[in-house]
Amino acid sequence: MLIGEVARRSGVSARMLRHYESLGLVNPSGRTGSGYREYSGEDIRRIFHIESLRSLGLSLREIGRALDDPGFTPAALVDGLMRQTRERIAAENELLTRLRRIHATDPASWEDALQVVGLLRALGSKSADARQRAALSSADGVPVPVEALVEAVLSEADPNVAGALRWALARSGGSGPALLAEGLDSPVAEVRARAVRSLAELPGGEAATYLRAALANPDVVVRGYAALALGSRGGVETVPTLIDMIVEGRNDTDAADALSVLASNGVTADQITTGLVDRLAHDTTRAPARGRLTQALAGIPGTRASQALAELSHDTDRAVALTAAYVLRLRTVP
Repeated sequence: MLIGEVARRSGVSARMLRHYESLGLVNPSGRTGSGYREYSGEDIRRIFHIESLRSLGLSLREIGRALDDPGFTPAALVDGLMRQTRERIAAENELLTRLRRIHATDPASWEDALQVVGLLRALGSKSADARQRAALSSADGVPVPVEALVEAVLSEADPNVAGALRWALARSGGSGPALLAEGLDSPVAEVRARAVRSLAELPGGEAATYLRAALANPDVVVRGYAALALGSRGGVETVPTLIDMIVEGRNDTDAADALSVLASNGVTADQITTGLVDRLAHDTTRAPARGRLTQALAGIPGTRASQALAELSHDTDRAVALTAAYVLRLRTVP
């Protein structure tokens, strides 16, 4: 079969067939009397093999080795191709993410776009100072992509930089709460803690909605931060979690302060007092926890709390009795 016919049937141009021949990949088996290249059936099969291997991403040099080297191991080469493909996909995804974030800022000029590029690069810098400056740049009117801020705050270990990032997120608005909420389900405990702390500093009802859902999170740290944040905003639903924190000794002082803030009216104060007293009476509540619960009662106003303290001043646990008596005296001082 002559080269033109081979090109027509195989879809490989005559020019590429000549290139294959120059590289030694395909050598036509014969020549016609007029000196034209003549390809045999075996030659054509080899051409199809070359095209198949090219479709996998092999270079022509690798194809020649694959077809002619008896010691060639396909598995090793395929493993390498898979690794290169994953690296290429990762690089393309990274580029797509960067472009999407630039597009989200709606740059009016190339100068604006380049400014965002520089900001994104700074957020990923190894220098904590550079990352902090990037986070604070929103104060200068530089648009900071929310998605990039969330990604940065969820991975930031430096407390100063993390604080700047949370501040920037609180100013940014947009999809910040929803993106942070995804971090609450992370398999990494540090990421979950960063997500809930960031949500706690965001204003608005959307962040509060995610914080209320976080009260049922299996991570006690997440539940605690959510309860403290919502408690400071008057969220009565946080009372059971705050009392649990006092019993368990996790941020118990902050939890007691949050209960004191919540006890702003008679109904809430009585509800909190009932919860504290019930836990004090629980058989499994041990001495240190009973002392913390008694101290928490000191910040709860109302007759019901005073009555509870009067009863506790006669408690069999001396530390609890002394604490209750002391607090009760302070409450009765004019």
